[in-house]
Amino acid sequence: MAGHNKWSKVKRLKGALDAKRGKLFSRLSKEIAVAARLGGGNSAFNPRLRSAIQTARTQSMPSDNIERAIKKGTGEIASGLIEEIVYEGYAPGGVAVLVETATDNRNRTAADMRLIFSKNDGNLGGPGSVAYLFDHVGQISLPLASATEDRLLEILLEAGAEEFAAEDESWVVSTPPDRLYVVADAIKQSGIETSSQKLTFVPRTSTLVADEKTAARILKLCDSLDDNDDVLAVHANFDISEDILARLEND
Repeated sequence: MAGHNKWSKVKRLKGALDAKRGKLFSRLSKEIAVAARLGGGNSAFNPRLRSAIQTARTQSMPSDNIERAIKKGTGEIASGLIEEIVYEGYAPGGVAVLVETATDNRNRTAADMRLIFSKNDGNLGGPGSVAYLFDHVGQISLPLASATEDRLLEILLEAGAEEFAAEDESWVVSTPPDRLYVVADAIKQSGIETSSQKLTFVPRTSTLVADEKTAARILKLCDSLDDNDDVLAVHANFDISEDILARLEND
C-alpha cells in the first residue's frame, strides 16, 4: 500500500494523542455506544463492540463507564443519537485530510469542522473530495516480541490478512475491513494478545512537504481537529521529513 501517514507518530512526538484522560474516555465511550447501537449490546455477537471494549480496558477505562456507554448505545439509558460522520478536506500544501467524528448534533459538528479548516488555512470539501485517496482497512497491532515473523505469517495467511510489517516495537497487521475481527480472533486463538484493533484510513499516496512553515501549518490544523470533542481520528497523507519534525518539536 503506497503512501505513509505520519500523523500518529507526530501525535506521539507532540504528546497530543488524548493527553487528557477525560477526552480519551469520551472518545472510547462514543465508539462503544456507536458499536452497541449498530450491532447490539452483547459483545459475544458484536465484534466491533468487543474490540471497542478491549481497547477501553487497555486504557484502564472503568467498567462502569463501559457499561454506561453500552446502555446509551442500546437505548437503555436515554441520550442523544450518536452518529458517525466522516469529513473531508485539504490542509495547506494540498495535503488531503479525512476526519472521523461521532456526534449527537451534526449541525454543530459541521460548523466546527468548517471553522477549524478555515482558521487554519485549510478547505473543507464535500463527500468524495479526498476519500478516493485513502484505503479503508482493518489494522491490528501486537507487541513485536509476542511472535516471530514466520509464526505470524503462518497465522495471517490462513486468516486472510493482507500484509504485516514491523513498526517501532510492534507488528502492524493490515486486513480488508470485513476481515478485521476474524483475523484478530485468529491471532488471539493462537495464544497471542493484540495491543489494538481498529478500522482506519491509510493514504494510497503521500504528499511531500519540504517547507517547514507549511509543515507547521499542516500540523496545527491536524492538532486543532484532533482537539475537537466530536473527533475520533484524523488521517492525512502528508510526508514530512524526520528533520523537519524534529525542528518543529523543539520549537
